[in-house]
Amino acid sequence: MSVSILLCAAGASFRMRGADKLLQQIDGVALLRRQAMAAAQTGAPVIVALSPGAMGRLAVLRDLPVAVIEVPRAADGMGESLALGARAAGAAQGLMVMLADMPEIETADLTALIAAFDAASGRRIIRAGAADGTPGHPVIFPADCVPALADLSGDTGARDILRANAHRITTLPRPGQRALIDLDTPEAWAAWRAEKTKPAD
Repeated sequence: MSVSILLCAAGASFRMRGADKLLQQIDGVALLRRQAMAAAQTGAPVIVALSPGAMGRLAVLRDLPVAVIEVPRAADGMGESLALGARAAGAAQGLMVMLADMPEIETADLTALIAAFDAASGRRIIRAGAADGTPGHPVIFPADCVPALADLSGDTGARDILRANAHRITTLPRPGQRALIDLDTPEAWAAWRAEKTKPAD
């Protein structure tokens, strides 16, 4: 099945108190670049949604095989990125919505989601979950859901679309909490880094 990946990276990082969470370094690589690389390594087309004037974010993407779209009204909320991304995806049989601030999502997670989507012949919503099955991100929407995504606006995310299609969601557990972990504050980043550097028992 043909799946496009929409990497949502137009948020304002308000809770970082002046820092940009998507430019935080992980093993010497900016988070946004790391996640864009993970997406590109699946072989699927990748669309990155950025807010206007996000020059620092654009710079870390410059040599990657991704298409960048500007979201003029990004400050209005996630719905703006989802709508423009859905329109940019064109005739893809599925659209994976991937959040850029989730540092533990790897290429293997994305390819596993795509494989599950293929196995369902593109008829089900495939959603990553924690190891215990708690729903998380990313999420692949079938083609018949894409028009509803394209109609979103403001701060209306995909929650209502997921609710309306609850009967056709398959949650694919991923290791640990990686499908749930996003880092929005300096404290969250510090705690996550401390956990990562903690010696193994």
